[in-house]
Amino acid sequence: MPRLVHDPIVLRAIAHPVRNRILGELSAQGPLRAADLSQELEIPANQASFHLRQLAKYGLVEEAVGEGRDRRDRVWRLVDESGLDLDLGELEKQPGGPAAAAVFRAQAGAWAHTLVDAAYAGQKQPGIHRSITDQTMRLTVAEARELVAEVNEVVRQWADRTRGRDPERQTYSFLSIVQPLPENGPE
Repeated sequence: MPRLVHDPIVLRAIAHPVRNRILGELSAQGPLRAADLSQELEIPANQASFHLRQLAKYGLVEEAVGEGRDRRDRVWRLVDESGLDLDLGELEKQPGGPAAAAVFRAQAGAWAHTLVDAAYAGQKQPGIHRSITDQTMRLTVAEARELVAEVNEVVRQWADRTRGRDPERQTYSFLSIVQPLPENGPE
């Protein structure tokens, strides 16, 4: 079961785009070195190390003891592989919560736009699969929750069975939004 985030400071930590990508890669691949993340995210290794230490400070990642080649070889893993659960409404009730939630929403929204724009702009490329599904349906609140739970379980199963560093694989993003249609739809 995903760990519930209660602390607005932790929310700010994961709102940072590089830290969020690091958490994503650790989730997709399992334990990694800063050098591995540096290569995956195309950032300097010292920047990856800095962000890993920040994530460790907030209890989101830890050293994967025994995974390194020697004592100097630091390998990092997620503290909770089942992920994080964010209740922004509850977080906003705490001191510093509204500002932390605003930062998180802005970063998450920008990342979602990046993913959608890349999917729609994507052209056929060998070895790359892109898919966009936009399906409307009529649901009760209970049915919407049930649908989300079922989809999340399928995605979790796929994540579990494909986790690891396989050179044939690349990290894919699965973005799912379930909500009533916005009142101010397309013009």
